[in-house]
Amino acid sequence: MRALPLLLLLLGCATPSNGKVAQKVELEFSGDLALAAIARQVEFGPRPTGSAANAAARDWYESELTDLGWQVRRQTYAPVSDVSAQNVIAWRGEGRTIMLGAHFDTRLHSDRDDDLAKRQLPGPGANDGASGVAVLLELARVLNPEELGLRLCLALFDAEDNGDIEAWDWAMGSAHFVANPGEVPACDKPAATIVVDMVGDADLKIYRDFGSTASLQRAIWNQAEAMGVVAFSFTQRYFIFDDHTAFLDVGLPGLVIIDFEYPYWHTTEDTLDKVSAESLYAVGSVLEAWLKAGAIF
Repeated sequence: MRALPLLLLLLGCATPSNGKVAQKVELEFSGDLALAAIARQVEFGPRPTGSAANAAARDWYESELTDLGWQVRRQTYAPVSDVSAQNVIAWRGEGRTIMLGAHFDTRLHSDRDDDLAKRQLPGPGANDGASGVAVLLELARVLNPEELGLRLCLALFDAEDNGDIEAWDWAMGSAHFVANPGEVPACDKPAATIVVDMVGDADLKIYRDFGSTASLQRAIWNQAEAMGVVAFSFTQRYFIFDDHTAFLDVGLPGLVIIDFEYPYWHTTEDTLDKVSAESLYAVGSVLEAWLKAGAIF
């Protein structure tokens, strides 16, 4: 990767030597940059809620989003006794509110690992956690909500991944967000919430789940079909409980985009070599195109 072209992309325009402003460069989603964002998260190590690595990742997310011109606020809460968690919420633009969400924590225990000796180890979370965040960070780079006429909220949820562990539950960060709307009023009651989870699998296949809002799901899958993105299958499988569920439970439209057949889910093998730039691009480019077309559903 060369530094100068990336700098010009981030600036959005260049001023040539004659003093005239060059035509604005249209940014596009990069699977390679999203993959680099996964690599950066994996470098922190496993990121279970309450860990030092989890806190370091949160700091990095806030720094990246702030540098890109997003307003950022954290929500602090205690999902279980003596454990502190923080959601990282960012927003830009005015108009109808669309929320994109992902969880960044990794599971406390790799309890699906084939090696019984590794089942008490925390998961590295390259796909389960880091991939959804990477898509959102790359969308934060390429989208200009002010020009789209939308308020775009990016919700990086903590405390999602410890369900079926004593004292914990699934999707505790999004439940806290929905239950405490006054903490981030800029993103309260979004018109739609799309959660992106486990979308980096090199062998990506995303089925429609039964629980998501039908019109929202249909709009995204139709967008994918129009773009020839075959990773999105119209076949329905599973009822998925994820960070979109809290929004559905209070009557707000919600959708999860997830490859639930990822073979390294909740194992120590959920590592960087299992994810691909192509899969990240497939998901990110569909969301980018849908948002730029007006986020209609």
